[in-house]
Amino acid sequence: MRRPALVLFDLDGVLVHYEHAPRVRVLAERIGARPEAVSAALFDSGLERDADLGRTDTEGLLATLSTDLGVPVGLEDCIAARAAAMQPMPGVLDLLGQLMGSVQLAVLTNNGLMLRDHFAAICPALAPFFEGRVFCSAQFELAKPDPDIYRRCLAALGVAPADALFFDDKPDNAKGARRAGLMAHTYRSPAGLRTHLAEHHLPEQGP
Repeated sequence: MRRPALVLFDLDGVLVHYEHAPRVRVLAERIGARPEAVSAALFDSGLERDADLGRTDTEGLLATLSTDLGVPVGLEDCIAARAAAMQPMPGVLDLLGQLMGSVQLAVLTNNGLMLRDHFAAICPALAPFFEGRVFCSAQFELAKPDPDIYRRCLAALGVAPADALFFDDKPDNAKGARRAGLMAHTYRSPAGLRTHLAEHHLPEQGP
């Protein structure tokens, strides 16, 4: 298999382990609301999905949450809650350190603009590896696995689809990337990620 110029990663489920429960709990604690009400307002209502698709921006999300929950919801509250939901996958920081410098790295995630715009605060451990190269579905008003989202992301990076390698934990998203012309694999484990990277001659081996 060919060595890529860019490795493009999904975020949740690939680079980080993500859970709804801590996000809901932390937001509820910070604003003084019931966790059930927070979950309903953010997820059951479709608000999170609207943010992911760019139908509402961060200010709109905060305003809607504040109205629906009957208490002020601030940006720092949502950032803290999102950060609490994420933990880097085992060994991923070492792996990214090994890849950095030999291949370009970027993230493409189905998420709202808040995550892109505040990535350093939400996931500080990963931020140094992806500065200026975190792309969210909201900015394209498209979601994976639509092939156009991969093409538009790569156009922004100046990389041809044939030169990009993509990893996602959802098989349909990997298939969508392949339809767009990328090399792509379904993520199943940290060990499997390393195996697939090795098939593409990454990380670069020293003398």
